[in-house]
Amino acid sequence: MNNRILIISDLHIPYHHKDAFDFLRAVKKEYKPDRVINIGDLLDFHAINMHTHDPDLYSPGHELQISKQYVKELESIFPEVTEIDSNHSSMVFRRAVKYGMSREFLKDYGDFLGTKHWKWTDDLTLTMGNGQRCFFTHGRSADILKVSQTMGMSAVQGHYHTKFLVAWWANPDNLFFGMNVGCLINQKSMAFGYAKNFRTRFILGCAVILDGIPKLLPLVLNKKGDWIKKIV
Repeated sequence: MNNRILIISDLHIPYHHKDAFDFLRAVKKEYKPDRVINIGDLLDFHAINMHTHDPDLYSPGHELQISKQYVKELESIFPEVTEIDSNHSSMVFRRAVKYGMSREFLKDYGDFLGTKHWKWTDDLTLTMGNGQRCFFTHGRSADILKVSQTMGMSAVQGHYHTKFLVAWWANPDNLFFGMNVGCLINQKSMAFGYAKNFRTRFILGCAVILDGIPKLLPLVLNKKGDWIKKIV
């Protein structure tokens, strides 16, 4: 177990890229992961976020209804997923705390999304196929090497949509990596209007860790914004 780990990040359902699921199906077929980690922001919850809600997008109820349909499709691809807690996907609980509502009034995410074998957890540490440990978090620092060095092990994170990289460091005893895994969103969606004037663009993709070795898998688009139907 943990010999072939797939890491998915920042789908922001229902505002994900239209080819994201087909891309993930192809990745699953190519790499046959024995563990799947969604490292955060599975859902966007734009309608109840802490910032301005675009009135031309879904209402809270409609957004959840549409999102649940996509989650069901994703569950058909990956029946077992470990979901890492994150700022967007935990929006319901964050809103509840803001307005003084006890968690006793709220359902778990698996209950209201209808998933059967997905597990939600805080930051996660796993032993990889090569015997070394790796720390998985949604987003601790823009500098993933700092996260890795602070934890004293390899580290993976999402959250930073413009970062898609693997960096290495070493001490006298071992070699470690830090990896940012990008996102799988539709940047043209009005949900990401805040980024329309960014000079840097979001990078689409996911990653695998094969026997302890990280590998980034970009979702490469053509000029029309469609996936090229090839894993590179």
